Amino acid sequence: MESNQDQLDRVFGALSDRTRRSIILRLAEGPARVGELAEPFDMTPAAVGKHVRILEAAGLVKRHIEGRVHICELEGDELETAEAWLGYYRDYWSDSLRSLADYVENMNDS
Repeated sequence: MESNQDQLDRVFGALSDRTRRSIILRLAEGPARVGELAEPFDMTPAAVGKHVRILEAAGLVKRHIEGRVHICELEGDELETAEAWLGYYRDYWSDSLRSLADYVENMNDS
């Protein structure tokens, strides 16, 4: 059984690469062929295909094949899981910084 932590490792590992983040950004606009995803980069469709496979393994992209054409789509569930994980820490740090600001203000009022 896969743990949630293992899946988060795959998601954040996939997102750690600039090219893969660019692919995610492009797919947020809508589905695209692997060849279209390769256009902005100085790499072959096969090289972009390797990035797509990493994104697929992380659950961020799904691909379907129509004849010889591979069409990729953004899969948002894992992004939502990662965002929820980050949200916990965003809330933690916001609360901590707010407490620190209150403390500093109270020190200055004294």
